[in-house]
Amino acid sequence: MVRPPLTPEERLRGEQLGLVLRRARGERSIVEVAAAAGMSAETLRKIETGRIATPAFFTIAALADVLGISLDQLLGGQDRPAGDVLRVEPVEHRPLVVLDRPLLDELEHLVQ
Repeated sequence: MVRPPLTPEERLRGEQLGLVLRRARGERSIVEVAAAAGMSAETLRKIETGRIATPAFFTIAALADVLGISLDQLLGGQDRPAGDVLRVEPVEHRPLVVLDRPLLDELEHLVQ
């Protein structure tokens, strides 16, 4: 399977992820961290250098666990102000019959 080329945004996110990983890894070797996370050293090296810019969620979760940081920190969410929340707006739910009344009327007309 041929992967489509990375977008500039994906490339930037990959570079940022690599930087956070290298900082969190500190003095520990790539081999040590990769083994603890259940991946090859080459895979971790590619993630750290941005050559794998969009690693799988479970890969990221394993690295966060081994490095002792949250997923939010690893993925760059630490830049968001504390207490910043998303606002959820209620959605008006209307019965499906009301939404499809014109369609039902048309079907009824066709059946007769």
